Amino acid sequence: MPKSVIRSYSRYTEDALTLLAKLIRASRLEKKMSAQEVADRAGISRGMLSRIEKADPKCEIGATFEVARIVGVTLFEAEPSRLSMQLRQIEEKLALLPKSARKSSKEVIDDF
Repeated sequence: MPKSVIRSYSRYTEDALTLLAKLIRASRLEKKMSAQEVADRAGISRGMLSRIEKADPKCEIGATFEVARIVGVTLFEAEPSRLSMQLRQIEEKLALLPKSARKSSKEVIDDF
């Protein structure tokens, strides 16, 4: 039986997950949507929705983003065309950057 790996997350990551989880729950409740209704629309189990709303870091990011969208939580840009534009911009930037990051083999001496 393989050992379970315990993963630790930075405080920033934990806070961001908690904020997103609370925004999702608050928006769902404000819209008077039941947990089952949101889960059904997102194509996930009610248990998965519960884990998303409890900031479980092991939840699928796609499912979490879909739930956020369904309940009206804006993640990046509210306007789909702006999101598409940002996506094109980052794709252009990535095309100009090296395919992978490598450490420099030269030691930099900066004691002037």
